[in-house]
Formats: sequence, structure tokens, C-alpha cells
Amino acid sequence: MFDDNGSFLLAMFEFFIFLAWFMCLWWIFGDLFRSKDLGGFAKTLWVLFIIVLPFIGLLAYLIVRGRGMNDRTLEAHREMQQRQEEYIKSVAGGSAGSSPTDQIASAKALLDSGAITQQEFDQIKARALASA
Repeated sequence: MFDDNGSFLLAMFEFFIFLAWFMCLWWIFGDLFRSKDLGGFAKTLWVLFIIVLPFIGLLAYLIVRGRGMNDRTLEAHREMQQRQEEYIKSVAGGSAGSSPTDQIASAKALLDSGAITQQEFDQIKARALASA
């Protein structure tokens, strides 16, 4: 298949170019569908343009909309982090963000039910008062 080292290196270079093109395609389609400022018709036109004329379409997208790609990615990450924090708070019962009085009251209820010891209650109370 490979007659000499030159043909092998050329094949590796072609593979690298294909992989780089595929990664750019992946990032651009991700950015395109994540974008909230484009409507469905504009997204369809961009997709068709990128599919029909792949290299020109990718370069045109990067020139026209490349400046905001990082901003849209950061916004998506912030939204994802906010949703994750809200989920964690909802699963944890909201005790991390509650007031020290609520934390002490819930710890007292646990102490009264026998779920925690007096020493654990004192530690929770000290932490709650220190965070106030």
C-alpha cells in the first residue's frame, strides 16, 4: 500500500487534515444549534451552505460568526453550571443555602430523633453560627 515513507507521511497528513476538518465541523454545528440569535430558517441556510460547500462554508461561518463563538460557549457553560447548582440544591434539600437558624433547627430535629449525637449537633451548630 505504501511504497515509501513519503506516501505514508502524505497519508498521515491527509488523515490529520480530515480530522481537523471534522473537528471544525463539529464545533461549528454545535455553535450553530446553540445560538439563540438565529432563527430556524437562518440555521437551515447555514447547514445547507456548509454541507454543499464544506470548506468555503466553514471559512465563511468562521469569518461571519466566529467572533461570538466563544461568548456563546461561555454562556452555555454558565447556564449548565447554574442548572447543576440548582439541581444539587434541590437534591440536598436546600440546607447549604438556608439560614443558620434553619440549619440549627433541622440539626435539633435530627438530634431529637436520635439520628445524630450531641457532639455532631454541636459541630453543625458551630458551623452554622460561623457561616452567619
